[in-house]
Amino acid sequence: MAFLHATGTKAKGGLKRKSLIPYFLLLPGLIWLVFFFLLPILTLISTSTKTPGLGIGEFDQTYRFANYWDAIVNSHSQFIRSFEYATIATILALVIAYPLAYAIAFKSGRWKNTLLVLVVAPFFTSFILRTIAWKQILGSQGIVYKLLTDLHIISTQTHLTASPLAVVAGLTYNFLPFMTLPLYSSLERIDPRTLEAAGDLYANVITTFRKVTLPLSMPGVVAGTLLTFIPAAGDYVNADILGNPDTKMIGNVINARYLQIVDYPTAAALSFTLMIVILVMVMIYIKKAGTEELV
Repeated sequence: MAFLHATGTKAKGGLKRKSLIPYFLLLPGLIWLVFFFLLPILTLISTSTKTPGLGIGEFDQTYRFANYWDAIVNSHSQFIRSFEYATIATILALVIAYPLAYAIAFKSGRWKNTLLVLVVAPFFTSFILRTIAWKQILGSQGIVYKLLTDLHIISTQTHLTASPLAVVAGLTYNFLPFMTLPLYSSLERIDPRTLEAAGDLYANVITTFRKVTLPLSMPGVVAGTLLTFIPAAGDYVNADILGNPDTKMIGNVINARYLQIVDYPTAAALSFTLMIVILVMVMIYIKKAGTEELV
């Protein structure tokens, strides 16, 4: 009996240790999230309710929640502009990336890996350098400008740089891989025999795409649009390099408040507000798209 009791005790102890192993495996990730996500968010919230102190760059905690209202009122146009540019860039990226991802998934054959490398190749170059390159491409000496003027689509007095067009073009190009890769991953998992079955049931190409391909690729569409829209809404590099004072986005305002004006409370309030607005929009979008499992 003593032996059985000891054996049972050891077995229970072994099961208990095994049950704790998953928690130990999660510990590094939890520590990372606490120090590099939770604590910065709490610091951001705390900073957003401060008011200027006596010295330059000094702020006192006064719990002034009116900072949020002041920040939104003074920067509402940049907020709206950011979401407008991000939405347009996301739609353009979807229109460009879907045929590209479809071709890679179903039509590329032995060139599939090569095309995927070309999709991610822009990441081998600095984000800033890629954006500056668009300034050259759209400049008065660039091929795009010369082609459009030769075709009389635009006049010689029109400037493509320092314009909303340039900012949206930069956003679309820089975040295009974030749209292409999820779409490709989703399309690549579709069994070609499913598409063949639709044809056997007398569905034409358009019907097959509308009834089969598009619904099955919706997880990739949702993931791609989120991965494109979220960073595009908070971006400030494209508007800073390719835009003008009238095309500034909310990211430019936050950057200026932090690094130039040294107004940390307003910058923190704008940052936290942007994060909450995007989070609410994402939750509504995922719910409407019917892909809650992505959350």
